[in-house]
Amino acid sequence: MEMKLLVLAGLFGLSLGQHDPHMKHGRTSIVHLFEWRWADIATECERYLAPKGFGGVQISPPSESIVVTNPWHPWWQRYQPISYNLCSRSGTEEELRDMITRCNNVGVLEKAITLAVARILMPTRRISPLFPSHHWTSMMANVRDCQLVGLLDLAMEKDSVRGKVAEYMNKLIDMGVAGFRMDACKHMWPGDLSAVYDRLHNLSTKWFSSGLKPFIYQEVIDLGGEPIKASEYFGLGRVTEFKYSAKLGTVVRKWENEKLCYLKSWGEGWAFMPSDKAVVFVDNHDNQRGHGAGGASILTFWDARLYKMAMGIMLAHPYGVTRVMSSYRWDRNFENGKDKNDWMGPPSHGNGSTKAVPINPDTTCGDGWVCEHRWRQIRNMVNFRNVVDGQPISNWWDNGHQIAFGRGSRGFIVINNDDWNLRETLSTGLPGGIYCDIISGDKLGGGCTGKQIRVDKDGRAHFSISNWEDDPFIAIHVEAKL
Repeated sequence: MEMKLLVLAGLFGLSLGQHDPHMKHGRTSIVHLFEWRWADIATECERYLAPKGFGGVQISPPSESIVVTNPWHPWWQRYQPISYNLCSRSGTEEELRDMITRCNNVGVLEKAITLAVARILMPTRRISPLFPSHHWTSMMANVRDCQLVGLLDLAMEKDSVRGKVAEYMNKLIDMGVAGFRMDACKHMWPGDLSAVYDRLHNLSTKWFSSGLKPFIYQEVIDLGGEPIKASEYFGLGRVTEFKYSAKLGTVVRKWENEKLCYLKSWGEGWAFMPSDKAVVFVDNHDNQRGHGAGGASILTFWDARLYKMAMGIMLAHPYGVTRVMSSYRWDRNFENGKDKNDWMGPPSHGNGSTKAVPINPDTTCGDGWVCEHRWRQIRNMVNFRNVVDGQPISNWWDNGHQIAFGRGSRGFIVINNDDWNLRETLSTGLPGGIYCDIISGDKLGGGCTGKQIRVDKDGRAHFSISNWEDDPFIAIHVEAKL
């Protein structure tokens, strides 16, 4: 009994730190700079992410991986590592160290960097005569003990293997990394993962308070009805809630008779995992390509109008830790409903090396980089979430495909996803005054480059949103008051 109590206490203390993204005070969202070079990420932290209030950045796997030339340098080669050497097409180990230092110094990765470990050299799926393809003893063992699409992996039930994985992660922690995104966790036994996490160092005291464990969030695809449940990993860290992006896409697209008004119970009311266990996103690098719990309902930058609306909902709502996607374009080629070019890697030179991310005069990105995190509507909603952090949903209003809700007395959002105009006077809960709509423009000095909303002394305001607008939603918050 004493041994069990000690083990439970140790795991409990460990898991508390692993659920906390350690973000700098006042910051709430992570951005995935998918396939960016380390040098570009370092610069982006300093010039954009820190000033705009982003809390952390998820990077592509930093370890050495296979090099595939047929197809030509696909994105997924990064997820098939061959060693723990910190050299990749994003840069060298020295460039990685420089990026971590520079981002932590401006408070972006500080208390919030998440890093893909790339299936930790393909986790515990191994060829075994005990589980031939025609006679699996159980579906759960099949998923966790057999190979995933023929990929080789590690036998993580072995203590020596666990030690090697922890050594790799600890090197990154000592460099200043504050957390990890663990890929394909449903293919690893929770006990094996726990044995690795238990060996991890505390975060570097150069940037973090003493005694902090790294943030862990685990990719577990659980859409319901599967033998392995996301809840099996709750005690180890946060978990990706894949039902979130699939359902939000269905609602915003108005498929299956879904309406925005049904979002009144969004979150646990939709049978999602508890908010304090969840990491959520509108799309990720997998499901924007139809992989990994993908599907036609997933909204991406290709559906820009609906995508921005969905991002507005996610960033205004308090559920989960939010992660913003930053993508690149590829040449889509559909055949029988499937994109034959979904393998395509990032914008590259002829030799396969990744191109730099150029910034246009209007602050958007060029040369094939999409940079959704730089879209005004999205980066301003990232700040909205920062401003309203900790406030409950309040002043809910709905009318079918039109909704509005506040976050205490700090912010208010109105969305029109209907086929006719929205013309309503609503209680916002905000102090009286004139506010800048952060969707149509920016507050600059004492002025606003977009719409202005007048809130009366009683907190009521009139909203007008045409159904044909490029961005059929309005958001105001106390820091956008003129």
